[in-house]
Amino acid sequence: MAAVTEAATLLLLVGIAVPLKHLGDWPGAVRVLGPVHGFAFLAYVWMVLRSLSAGLVSRDEAMRLAVAAFVPGAGFLTARSLGGRASQPGPGDRP
Repeated sequence: MAAVTEAATLLLLVGIAVPLKHLGDWPGAVRVLGPVHGFAFLAYVWMVLRSLSAGLVSRDEAMRLAVAAFVPGAGFLTARSLGGRASQPGPGDRP
């Protein structure tokens, strides 16, 4: 969920708000979406760090997840690739 929210807010910010600011002379969209995306980004990074500390993802995977946060739309692919894990048992789960 955090990956999708972060990806959606980044796409809205880069794809709509920034062009409105520079081409339409309307900076209000960036003033609103900037902090919303900032909060979504911090929540996403927090979730990645918590997953890493809990042993749910490896260091390499955590790095890939962190880098993906800077690529518009990559969060949707991240959510899809991690979506299958919800139904798989984790390291501390009993069979």
